[in-house]
Amino acid sequence: MTGFDRSDAVDRLERFVDTVEDDRLPVPVREVWALGDIALGLDPVERLDIYVTKDVLLRDDSEPTASSDDGTESNAGDPNARFRESHGIEGVGKSVRADWAREHPDYLRANANGHAAPEQCLAAHLLGDDEPIHLEVCNASFEDNVTQRLRGAQLREDYTQLLDPRGVCLWADGTRSDDAFRKLRESELALPTLSAALEMLGMDDDEADAAARELHSWRERQDGVTVRGDVV
Repeated sequence: MTGFDRSDAVDRLERFVDTVEDDRLPVPVREVWALGDIALGLDPVERLDIYVTKDVLLRDDSEPTASSDDGTESNAGDPNARFRESHGIEGVGKSVRADWAREHPDYLRANANGHAAPEQCLAAHLLGDDEPIHLEVCNASFEDNVTQRLRGAQLREDYTQLLDPRGVCLWADGTRSDDAFRKLRESELALPTLSAALEMLGMDDDEADAAARELHSWRERQDGVTVRGDVV
């Protein structure tokens, strides 16, 4: 796919939120935001940018599996051992839910160190393989992470790490914003250019222009599904 008609992009966001509401996911999700081009009223939408706030899995709330006949816990009851053997992936039951992995082993994904990667698992569950969608996943809320990523990008002088601040909250803590979907569908939102939005966050105008150009250039080089996860 090379992009979405605007109405199709909003439909896709609604299906995304439907899945978040209805499905057992690898980690709990608290917020879903749409950002960038879809929030600006563009048609077509070349790439759909979505932000998800997830919880860090401090305690797996999966139902335990049965122990073996001799009363000891088998690999079936030890998800970390089971998926280490079957998939070569560590951390099931620690970084992602064990019952989710048992139900959706084909969606299980690992980072470069071989540990289950929540952001990649979420992308596998929520997105198709070739959709022109960029997914951002973090434990921090969208608004908090905008400022965190801005500081990090300035320190590293790598503006591709910026998070586009022009976001619209679609769903939070179990509540869907029908008004946000209506405004997206009818292109009612009045949002500034990216450089102007960055200036509102404290960048001077020259830096904001340079940052906007670099981020736009990075986005134009992306293809299909892309995923970025971070922990604040």
